[in-house]
Amino acid sequence: MESLLETASNPQELRRVAIDPLTRVEGHGKVTLLLDEQNRVQQARLHIVEFRGFEKFIQGRPYWELPVVVQRLCGICPVSHHLAAAKACDQISGATISPTAEKVRRLMHYGQVLQSHALHFFHLSSPDLLFGFDDTPEHRNIFGLIADKPDIAMQGVKLRKFGQEVIRIVSGKRVHGIAAIPGGVNKALSRAERDELKQQMPDVLTWAQSAVSIMRKIAFAEPDYLREFAAIDSSMLSLVNDEGGFELYDGVFRARTAAGATIFDQCRDDDYARLISESVKPWSYMKFPFIRSLGEEAGWYRVGPLARLNNCEFISTPLAEDERRLFRTLDDHQPVQSTLAYHWARLIELLHCAELIDELLDDDDLSGEELVHTGEQQRSGIGVIEAPRGTLIHHYEVNDDGLVDKANLIVSTTHNNQAMNESVRAVSRQYFDGREVTESLLNRIEIAVRAYDPCLSCATHALGQMPLQVDLIDADGMPRQRVRRDHLGELEQLAV
Repeated sequence: MESLLETASNPQELRRVAIDPLTRVEGHGKVTLLLDEQNRVQQARLHIVEFRGFEKFIQGRPYWELPVVVQRLCGICPVSHHLAAAKACDQISGATISPTAEKVRRLMHYGQVLQSHALHFFHLSSPDLLFGFDDTPEHRNIFGLIADKPDIAMQGVKLRKFGQEVIRIVSGKRVHGIAAIPGGVNKALSRAERDELKQQMPDVLTWAQSAVSIMRKIAFAEPDYLREFAAIDSSMLSLVNDEGGFELYDGVFRARTAAGATIFDQCRDDDYARLISESVKPWSYMKFPFIRSLGEEAGWYRVGPLARLNNCEFISTPLAEDERRLFRTLDDHQPVQSTLAYHWARLIELLHCAELIDELLDDDDLSGEELVHTGEQQRSGIGVIEAPRGTLIHHYEVNDDGLVDKANLIVSTTHNNQAMNESVRAVSRQYFDGREVTESLLNRIEIAVRAYDPCLSCATHALGQMPLQVDLIDADGMPRQRVRRDHLGELEQLAV
C-alpha cells in the first residue's frame, strides 16, 4: 500500500490523470492518479497545494487575541476555531469557566455544527445521493435540487439559517462573531433571545428528523453499495465524555481499531502529543497524522461524524440515540466503515444538535451573570473540540509577557488526510481500470473525498482559484486525452 500511494516505481513510465480542482468542497485541492500500461492505478494522491501560514504569523501576538484571529482560518466553521482557541486560552489565563460561560459556548457550538452539516448535505452532497452519480453535472447540483425537490432544498436552507441565527444571537454576527474570550464569554443570552430561538424549535426538530430519514432510506435501500463504494477499513479517533458517551465540546480522547478494539481511552487534552504524531510528504502542504503506538504506516485513522458514532457508547438525546442504534445495525453492530456512511452519521449529529439546543434554551444558566473568571497566567494551553468535520486541536505556548512563542494546529481535515487518499485509491481502482476519462468518473473520485466534508481552507489556511483540466498521458509521455470542465460543469473534449 505504501508503494502504491507514495513511491510508485518508475513514475516517468506511468500515465498521469489530474483532477484539479476538486469541486463542491470548501477550499482548493486536486487529485492525481498514475496508471500503468494496463490502466491499473499505481498511485493515488490527494494534494493540498497551497501554503499553511497561521501557525507562523500569530507568533508574537498576545494570546488573548487568538480566539478572534484564528477563526479567520475559515468562513464555514469559524466557531470551531474560535472555541478551540478560547479553550486553550482558558488554560493560559488559569481560568475555570462558569456554568453560564460553558453553556453559552455550547449553544454556539451546537448551532455551528447544525448549520455546517446542513450546508454540506443539502448544498454539496445530496445532489449526488438523490440524483445518482451518473446524473448530468448541469442538474446534479443545488439548483437541480431546488428544481426537482424544492421541499428538501428549502429544509436545508431553513436548517442552516437557524444554525446561523443561533451563532448570531450568541456572538453578534453569523460569521466571525465574538463570543468567547479567555476565561469565559462576553455576554449571556436574554430571556427574549432564548424565546426567539425556542419558538422555532418544533419546526427545526421536524426538519432535522426528515433529513436523517432521507439518508437512512438511501442507506437501507442499497446497503451493499453503501459498503462497497470507496471502501476502506481504518482506526477511528474522537472525543467521548467520561462515561463513553457522544461529546462535541469537552471530552477525552478515544481511539479504536477497525475491528473495534481499544487503542487508547479516557486521555486528556495534554496527552495529544504523546498519542499522535505528524509526518510530512513533499507533494502536499497538509500533514499526515498517525497514532504513535501503531507507527506511521499502520497508524492513520479517521475522525468526524463516522468516528464519533462508532466510538461512542450512547447519545444523550432520545431521537438521535434511536437513530444511532439503527446506524450501528448497518454492519451488524460492528464498526461502520463505509465512507458514504459519513453522510448518515452527519445527519444524526445534526438531529442531536437540534435536540441539545432545544434543551439548552430552557436552561436559565444561559442568562446568568457570571461570565468571566481568570487566574494565574500559565505558559501553555491546549484546546480540543469536536468540529463538524472532526477532532480539532489548538496548542499554544506563550512567554512571560503573554505573547505567542509557538503554535500547533491540527485540524479535522488534516486528521483525515491519509484516509481521503486511501478512499481516492479505492474508487480509482474500482471504477477506472481500462476506461477513458469521463465526467462521471471524475465525479466518483470527488464523491469519495466529498464524503469527508473536507475543509481545505482550514487545512491550508489559504484561498485558491478553481480551474479544471485533466490530461491523460500514455506510457511514452504522449498526450492521449484532454478534458476540460467549465464553471457550469460542462465537459469539453480538447484536441491533443
